[in-house]
Amino acid sequence: MSYVHPVVKAIKPVVDAVGATIVPADQREPADVPLNWEGELIGAVRMPPLHGALDRLIDSVEAELGGPLPALSREDKQRAVRLLDERGAFILRRAVEDVADAMGVSRITIYNYLNAIHR
Repeated sequence: MSYVHPVVKAIKPVVDAVGATIVPADQREPADVPLNWEGELIGAVRMPPLHGALDRLIDSVEAELGGPLPALSREDKQRAVRLLDERGAFILRRAVEDVADAMGVSRITIYNYLNAIHR
């Protein structure tokens, strides 16, 4: 088993949660976020592409709420919309329509949930 720096171990859950990856220092690309520790480059965080971001957000909300969106209760669907909104899902193009499709509800329902959140 190879050595894994404690900083890499510590941030791995956050990196995984946002769909990013940790790459070795020698594989760092210009767009990667460098991980420096005491003046030494120990690795880098490679952010995921925007393509698929909404699917990743939906997957994380489903995991957090314990089931697929269509199977959730009305209250949990409202919680799901709140979580997606807090995580910036609805700034993505067609997100309301895509979330409505994923949830098995109309886009009007999603807009109603969002309006209730932002009152």
